[in-house]
Amino acid sequence: MLNQVVLVGRLTKDPEVKKVEGDKSVSTITLAVQRTFKNAAGVYDTDFIDITIWDRMAQNTQEYCKKGDIVGVKGKLQLDTFENKKGEKVSKLNVIGEKVTFLSSKKEEPQQDKQDR
Repeated sequence: MLNQVVLVGRLTKDPEVKKVEGDKSVSTITLAVQRTFKNAAGVYDTDFIDITIWDRMAQNTQEYCKKGDIVGVKGKLQLDTFENKKGEKVSKLNVIGEKVTFLSSKKEEPQQDKQDR
């Protein structure tokens, strides 16, 4: 059996790390992943995919990445089942990141030297 997901996209916000269960670190990042085909209007749709990353990987992503950076994520799908506030059984498919690769940074535009004017 194989459970593997590979995604490449832009971070939609700066990564934030939270501490849980004592010394564990966790971060949920959202990737904007453009589809490979155009819709009926001739525009590429984008999917926004939440990914949970843990411990050192979460800390490194927070330290080295920011909104707009392109990252690659290799991970797995995990189905979580829980009861909502109404007592209904709900299932949610999650992506658990196992490896994050920093592909490129969104570079700031260079400021022109005002003395050249």
